[in-house]
Amino acid sequence: MILHIKNMVCNRCIKVVGEELEKLGIPVVSIELGRVKLKNPLHEEEIVKVKDVLSENGFELIDDKKSRTIERIKTLVIELIHYQKEKAQHINFSDFIASEIGYDYSYLSNLFSSVEGTTLEKYIISQKIEKVKELLVYDELTLSEIAFQLGYSSVQHLSNQFKKVTGLSPSHFKHIKENKRKPLDAI
Repeated sequence: MILHIKNMVCNRCIKVVGEELEKLGIPVVSIELGRVKLKNPLHEEEIVKVKDVLSENGFELIDDKKSRTIERIKTLVIELIHYQKEKAQHINFSDFIASEIGYDYSYLSNLFSSVEGTTLEKYIISQKIEKVKELLVYDELTLSEIAFQLGYSSVQHLSNQFKKVTGLSPSHFKHIKENKRKPLDAI
């Protein structure tokens, strides 16, 4: 049995969900961002307990197919941008998402927009900008290296997009970096 979980966007989330399921005595085969594969199907009372414990920790069990698809898209985007930098450098997001989910990209894009109230492209851009903020705060890479790592065609393209989203240039952001980043699940 596979559980689909909303707001499960980081390794700490995986750890929390795993610990909570273990406390409930539910055997887990594997856990990845947004998904938990269980050894056995859950009974109705176990599902209620799982929903409650997930809710207490800021997560939500996803029941319907459209919501699961949206969460899978979000998880793919977050994994690529925040955890697989080598893969994100030269990837075509629309082709990748369509092939991973098994639906035409235009269908997925329209579904995403109708459910989330923003376009998939804007969501991808917002995730990239959050990663840029993170990398600027760490101050270990040049803007050129950041642009390359995130697959931007140029530093100018990254700078223009950054300013459009944040209202600040990357260099100005770097100088005032206190509390300017958002948690991934709040984007």
